[in-house]
Amino acid sequence: MADTPYDETAGAAPSPASRILTWLKTHGEQCVKDIAQALSLTPEAVRQQMAKLHAEGLVSDAPSPPRSGRGRPTQVWRLTGAGHARFRDSHAEMTVQIFDAVRASFGAEGLDKVMAARESSIRQQYHTAMRGVTSLKARVDRLVDIRRREGYMPEASRDGNGYFFVENHCPICAAAKSCLNFCRSELSIFQDVLGPDVEVTRTEHLLAGSRRCAYRIAPRVDGRPRQRSRKPSAHSR
Repeated sequence: MADTPYDETAGAAPSPASRILTWLKTHGEQCVKDIAQALSLTPEAVRQQMAKLHAEGLVSDAPSPPRSGRGRPTQVWRLTGAGHARFRDSHAEMTVQIFDAVRASFGAEGLDKVMAARESSIRQQYHTAMRGVTSLKARVDRLVDIRRREGYMPEASRDGNGYFFVENHCPICAAAKSCLNFCRSELSIFQDVLGPDVEVTRTEHLLAGSRRCAYRIAPRVDGRPRQRSRKPSAHSR
């Protein structure tokens, strides 16, 4: 397939195959009928694209139990590891090599210092981007804008009195696997820049086996987090 890896900054109109890959990336496993309806394609067109994507190792199929409990299982499609790799990863191999070199030369303490400096710089950038933004909705919207520019494919939706914030892609996944401080600093930064009047909790974690990272952003009441309306997953951190 001639398409380049997904990049929201590229600007080119995506092909049907790229649209299907993106839909699977952001919505998880799907059947042909649901994909066709969501993307305004015919089921036959989706099947043709799936055959090509499957031949290239970008998607895999599996039967799903029928929703009614009767009838034949419905075939569903999901991204393979190669399919996930189609989405932008920010110089993953080079970043991991740098981490390994820093760790070898200066030890774990040296790597921690490098990560602390990075976190401080990013924290300041986010605070600058949040200037003049007051309401929680506006802050969450601004965070979505920031993370979209960085390639995380974020979404936010209302969840009771708070928000459910999702990142469908991790462009630094390889680096995060090499240095878990990436994930720890991410949660800390979100909490800091969204303000002391909210509580941020990670409810899904890519590195813990989920297909994405997700966060519950809840307003505080009298200094305490509001009762969550969404039950955290088993992968909460």
